[in-house]
Amino acid sequence: MDIARPELKRKRRLLRIIYGLAGLITIAVVAAGLSRLKAAAPTVDKTTVWTDTVKRGPMLREVRGLGTLVPETIRVIPAATDGRVEQRLLLPGTPVSAKTVILELSNSELQQSVLDAGFQLKGAEAEYHNLKAQLDNQLMEQRSKAAGMRSEYHQAQLQFDAYDQLYKQGIIAELIWKTSQVKAEELAKQNKIAETQADTFAQSIEAQLAVQQAKIDGQRALYELKQHQLDQLHVRPGIDGVLQELAVEVGQQVAPGTILARVAQPTHLKAELKIAETQAKDVAIGQKALIDTHNGTVPGHVIRIDPSVQNGTVTVDTAIDGTLPPGSRPDLSVEGTIEIERLADVLSTGRPVHGETNSTVGLFKVVDDGSEAVRVQVKLGRTSVNSVEILQGLAAGDRLILSDMSSWDNFDRVRLR
Repeated sequence: MDIARPELKRKRRLLRIIYGLAGLITIAVVAAGLSRLKAAAPTVDKTTVWTDTVKRGPMLREVRGLGTLVPETIRVIPAATDGRVEQRLLLPGTPVSAKTVILELSNSELQQSVLDAGFQLKGAEAEYHNLKAQLDNQLMEQRSKAAGMRSEYHQAQLQFDAYDQLYKQGIIAELIWKTSQVKAEELAKQNKIAETQADTFAQSIEAQLAVQQAKIDGQRALYELKQHQLDQLHVRPGIDGVLQELAVEVGQQVAPGTILARVAQPTHLKAELKIAETQAKDVAIGQKALIDTHNGTVPGHVIRIDPSVQNGTVTVDTAIDGTLPPGSRPDLSVEGTIEIERLADVLSTGRPVHGETNSTVGLFKVVDDGSEAVRVQVKLGRTSVNSVEILQGLAAGDRLILSDMSSWDNFDRVRLR
């Protein structure tokens, strides 16, 4: 028969407890070790990433923008007066000279006002000639009176001279001599007054005629203005060029200032570029530019920078310094590159997808003979269209991945295959 042994039972229970505790400790240690292990580096196909090598040397800073060719000389033709469009004589795209009539307008009230102004001018001229004739007759009368008075004066003076000789010889009485002397002196005064009156009247004639002439000049200016307005009903471009737009239709009533047409000179074009506002701060008047028309390139230079920002871009006008390629015309889409400056001796590389001027970004540097890439913090400096200055974090000869690596933001190392 079996004999009960309680000490064995306690021993087996104690062993089970010890084994359980050991198992728990082992599991905890393994879990802690596994938690400290780094995640396996993901694999990236080399053919899907773009790399470049950091180099030391000169760096050309440029900015680039899209734009269009626009004429340097554009004439917008407004309506000078009220009118009704009677005829459209040309279509957009037609070459025109300065005196080519492109539109015919009509305005019956203006035509009547031209006739009225013409009649008023003729009336003012007739009044001038009539007044001049009257004043000339009056002047002749004044001069005739002055001449008669001068004749009487000379006769009295001659008579006095004769009596004076006789008086000195004692032939005539003193009374007769005195009377002739007084008469001569009085007629001398009257003769002087008559001549002064004639001269004064002649001067007044000029003043009266000047007043009437001013009236004629005013009427003539009004007539010429009305005539000019009437002539402007025959709408002309005023410059040689190409008719780009006709903004009105036949039968349309237009008011003064209404835009009728637009004419441009297609032989003188400039490039109007849209530069991102973050890059436009470095653009300056006179900087060199290269305009790509997609059918050839042509050099140019910056001539104007718009002071305002629209839709995140700044408009920059560049003059064309060379001959445009065949097929270049207004509104042609172009791409322009503006040279900002040339840096002599800097560290630089290709511009990464993410990286702005004077910023610090994490980039993957290729290591281990190209089998892996590790993330490094790189401080960027000045940027260009396709390159960027390296201030800290890299050395000459380092290879970088410039492609978008945002899918691996959670990893500091990737394998390349």
